[in-house]
Amino acid sequence: MTRLARIELRDLHLPVSIGTYGPGDVIPDAHVLDLTLAIAPELVQIASDQMGEVFDYDPLIAKIAEIARSRSFETQEYLMTLITQACAAYDVIEAVELCLRKSPVMGGTGSLGVRLVLGREDLATLRDDDRQAL
Repeated sequence: MTRLARIELRDLHLPVSIGTYGPGDVIPDAHVLDLTLAIAPELVQIASDQMGEVFDYDPLIAKIAEIARSRSFETQEYLMTLITQACAAYDVIEAVELCLRKSPVMGGTGSLGVRLVLGREDLATLRDDDRQAL
């Protein structure tokens, strides 16, 4: 069996405004992010208890919060695109899965989410595009 390492962030309530709503529309009161990052197992199965041996995810979480607060968004998808670009900025991230969901959806119940899964090749393409834009 191949060794795998994942960092999992669940149920992160983002400080964000998404969408345009009219009279009588159900306005979501929560936008919640689930994020799974694939990284090298060597960054989890470490020889000593030292921060320098692991992936420090705190700056990425801070960047996600900064993106969420940066503006009002029309779509969940564009916010997810920006979060994906933030993840791609870290070469140690090998793959990413995001799910951004809002609630409530109808009659004060339910949630609706959008999921995006990017593998190693997808992230490499994003990184190449970002480097060419510089």
